[in-house]
Amino acid sequence: MQSFTRVLIGLSVLSFVFAIIASLLGFNILGISPEGFSRACSNLALIAIALELGWKIKGTSSQA
Repeated sequence: MQSFTRVLIGLSVLSFVFAIIASLLGFNILGISPEGFSRACSNLALIAIALELGWKIKGTSSQA
């Protein structure tokens, strides 16, 4: 599961970079506005955080 969260974080970083590039150049990339990339960045990072915390909580409760 940890590798899956790393992939999500990597995609989040990539969408953040696309948001910066699209914002600085002032055009849409693949028809997606900079705001769309920014939202994707936030959502992917939040999903990765939630999955990681969920697995940590699940792991600690099964050991008790």
